[in-house]
Amino acid sequence: MDLSFVREHPHLLRSFLTHQRIRETPVEGGSICRASRLTFDNGESLFTKEWPQGTPPEGFFHAEASGLRWLAEAKTVAVPEVLVQTSDLLGLAWVEPGRATAAAAEDFGRALAGLHRTGAEAFGAPWPGFHGSAPMDNTPSHDPWHVWYSQRRLLAYLRQSVDRQALTPSDSARVEQVVSNLDSSWDEAPSRIHGDLWTGNLLWGADGRCWLVDPAAHGGHRETDLAYLRLWGGAPHFSRILDAYHEAWPLAPGWEDRLAVHQLSMYLLHTALFGEAFASGVRDTLRECP
Repeated sequence: MDLSFVREHPHLLRSFLTHQRIRETPVEGGSICRASRLTFDNGESLFTKEWPQGTPPEGFFHAEASGLRWLAEAKTVAVPEVLVQTSDLLGLAWVEPGRATAAAAEDFGRALAGLHRTGAEAFGAPWPGFHGSAPMDNTPSHDPWHVWYSQRRLLAYLRQSVDRQALTPSDSARVEQVVSNLDSSWDEAPSRIHGDLWTGNLLWGADGRCWLVDPAAHGGHRETDLAYLRLWGGAPHFSRILDAYHEAWPLAPGWEDRLAVHQLSMYLLHTALFGEAFASGVRDTLRECP
């Protein structure tokens, strides 16, 4: 068994894992799925992701595979090839890890601008989405971005957060105030975005490229990807990424003042998923929102 066989018979991978001796090495870094490196007798490798226990949510791996393929269609950023997609397993071409360099960061900044510029037919996507383990409403919409983002991201995650009593009525009122402050001055046409582009989803390869993994891909606002890149310490060589991005496709004036509103969706997602432990992140971000 080798990668060429897997490409031709992806549905047989699960059977081979059960009945054949394939070296399986756990891979660290996944917060949701069990990740492994499969090494075949000829030295080729495959990266796999499996739901840790029981049955994954319906469409979970389909959403990730669809997003990876959609990003790859742009032929700009480096994205691992999807080799196997089943209801309970995802198999990707192995990317040998390397280190983040300034040159790779600059190349990535230009590639990311190219990805965004490819665009999308609408906000959302043709497949039901997931952001982490949370369902994400990807119903395609031609509403202006500020309307779509308010309803499908901010208010949707706010309702889930309130339902699990992760946020106070005061927090809820402040989020609703931020929503009311959004207007057409924020709007852009839909960009093709990764959708979960924090630094943990950048894989710096030994080939000198920055690969994108674990997407929540959809048509969205390009500033959302850049805002997420600054979360939790930020991406390595962020200033190089940003300078190269600006050279390829300049951002609208005042974009830095808007970052907190984009980041708010990520923090609300965390209170929706994990509860009150992440409420301080929501409150800190709200203080920076216009």
